[in-house]
Amino acid sequence: MTNLFDHNAVALGPVGPDFTEEAWMIRDHGPLVAGIDEVGRGPLAGPVVAAAVILNPDDIPEGLNDSKKLTVKKREVLYDEIYARALAVSIAEASVEEVDEINVLQASMLAMRRAVKGLQPKAGAALVDGNRDPDLDLPTKTLIKGDGRSVSIAAASIIAKVFRDRKMAELAKIYPNYEWEKNAGYGVPAHMKGLYLVGISPFHRKSFAPIQKILDKETTTTS
Repeated sequence: MTNLFDHNAVALGPVGPDFTEEAWMIRDHGPLVAGIDEVGRGPLAGPVVAAAVILNPDDIPEGLNDSKKLTVKKREVLYDEIYARALAVSIAEASVEEVDEINVLQASMLAMRRAVKGLQPKAGAALVDGNRDPDLDLPTKTLIKGDGRSVSIAAASIIAKVFRDRKMAELAKIYPNYEWEKNAGYGVPAHMKGLYLVGISPFHRKSFAPIQKILDKETTTTS
């Protein structure tokens, strides 16, 4: 069995995420290490969603990986397993209004801080996907492509992705012209067609260039 605290141990990154980074954080900061990830920076509509997950080292669901590498069905199964078996799970959002006010990057950092704040029990340290520290007020290590390296970040990516996809599917029932249940708010052709047919909704990000272009066109037409 691989010793998680052996500095010479070979990480399983090429095969998939493992618990190596968590083990090092646990050694220095105690057992409650949270993995943090966000989804929804790129879409033209909807909130940014972040999740924070503290896994139980003795009960880690099998098959955790970057949510983008999993099928919809597998993500759904793992979403329930993570909730059932993790020590703590927290989800938080930054609204469309906040995205437009402070920009999408800062909104992502805000959602991450909110997710960590909502953890019960509280985290003693954090592993964050990417290369930007969201200023969590606790020991933090950023990991580029962390959802493919850390099982805790992978778990957070799954929780955030499934939650946001479900939210966009619910919004699609109110605003059916954009097919958000299929595209989660990304600017795919079906979404763009809906925008040009019926205009923007209250859930579109007005600070994003394609939406600004439509708003500018509407202003020019009515002036």
